[in-house]
Formats: sequence, C-alpha cells, structure tokens
Amino acid sequence: MSLMIHIRSMLVRLSLALLAANAALLPASSWGADYVIGSGDALRISVFQNADLTLEVRVGEDGTISYPLIGTVKVGGRTIAGAEHHIAQLLKEGGFVLKPQVSILLMTVRGSQVSVLGQVNRPGRYPIETANMRMADALATAGGIAPTGADTVVFVGTREGKPTRQVIDVENLFNPDAGRDFLMHPGDILYVQRAPVYYIYGEVQRPGSYRLERDMSLMQALAAGGGLTPKGTQKGLRIHRRGGNGKIQTLELGLDDPVQANDVIYVKESLF
Repeated sequence: MSLMIHIRSMLVRLSLALLAANAALLPASSWGADYVIGSGDALRISVFQNADLTLEVRVGEDGTISYPLIGTVKVGGRTIAGAEHHIAQLLKEGGFVLKPQVSILLMTVRGSQVSVLGQVNRPGRYPIETANMRMADALATAGGIAPTGADTVVFVGTREGKPTRQVIDVENLFNPDAGRDFLMHPGDILYVQRAPVYYIYGEVQRPGSYRLERDMSLMQALAAGGGLTPKGTQKGLRIHRRGGNGKIQTLELGLDDPVQANDVIYVKESLF
C-alpha cells in the first residue's frame, strides 16, 4: 500500500512538472482576453478609428481608471474582454461613439497576483493569467514543487469576506471528486512546506537524512539507506524519537512499524 501511495505522489509531481514546462513556454501575450485585470496593471486602451480615445493608464487601487468622455470606469476584477465590452457599452450609451470597437492591451502586470512560496522551484508572485486559474496552475507557473517539498500545500486567502486557511493534499488537485483544485483569487498565498525527513546512522550503506514517505515502515526506511552493512544487525534496532513532552525517547520497533518525522534510526553492529 505504501508503495502505491508513493507512486501516486510521484505521478502528481510529474503532472505538476509537465504543467510547469508548458507554463514556462507561454509568452506574456498569450495571457489573452480572459486575463483578470487587477490594481496596478498598466493598460493601453484604443477605439477603432478614434485616435483621440487612445490612452495608456494604470489601474488604481480601487480597480478604476479615468477614461475620456465617460469618466471613472471600474475595470478591476473584469477580464480584458469584459473590460473592452464594458467601455464600449458606456461609449455607446453616452452617445459618444456609434459602434465602438474597443481594444485593451496589457502593458505591465502588477495586479491580480498570487504568491507561491516555500519549497517550489521558482517562488514568487505571479499574475492570475486567466479567469479560471486554479491552484495546480499556480503551482505549475512557479515551476512545480521542488524535490524537498512536502506533499501538502498550505492555502491562505479570503473567501466570502472571511480569512481562510487550508492544508491541501496535492493528490486531491488531480482528483475531480475531491474538489480541492479551486480557483485562485488576487492576494491568495500558496506555501509548500519542507518535506518531513528521518535520519539513519550506524551500520547502514548510506547513512544520512532521507525524505519520509507516507506510511513508511522501518523496513522501507532501512532500504532507502541502502540496507545494512555486512556488520549490521536488525536485532535491537533503536529509534530516537521526540515525545509529546519534548523529551527524546529511545524505542525498539519492529520492521513493519511506521517511522515518524525526525526519527533517528540507529543500526547496531553485530556481535558475531
């Protein structure tokens, strides 16, 4: 069972890596008409055959711009296509242009961003490039989860006016029944923690620290370290584990018993 879980985890990471590779190939111009405009974005607005209505403007903190003839216009939170339609409608309703054909070009992206931090390959702030950008897309844009990253993502954001924090299993991002790959909103934060590790030393082939996989048994932990040396023995394996009171306990576990984060496994030398 643990092997199957490990394989699923690797497949999820591969899927994110493939999404990341595709995202890296997309030029800025591919953001297109479904990009959601945010405060700080720089726009170039033009109206066909109306050169005097061409304007370069930055979206204010309240999501508005000031546009000739029609005054203050709310464009923040709209897609580029939606903002084009909205401005065209205002120009037509005001009687300023009979059949306005409005075009908006995104010059600089500063608004509608999410932060992807922690153990990802390219941590930073990224624009919400489409109206249906989801968590998996945001992780892929940041290069995917790094090898040192955990299999969970901490989400922090605001939903329905309330602060929200959730810890989400990356497997659920590709499980349509789980419904956890939700839409990104401006200001959302994704944080990938460092994966838990355990330590192994003594008579093993490769002593050191290793990533703790889900439901990992002591036998699997030893195998990850290359197994025992000819001098090593499985009898009397000792585990140093920090208890709930913060003190280090010394335990003797069976090979099928689970290993926990930060466990220190010591393999004795055989007396014979």
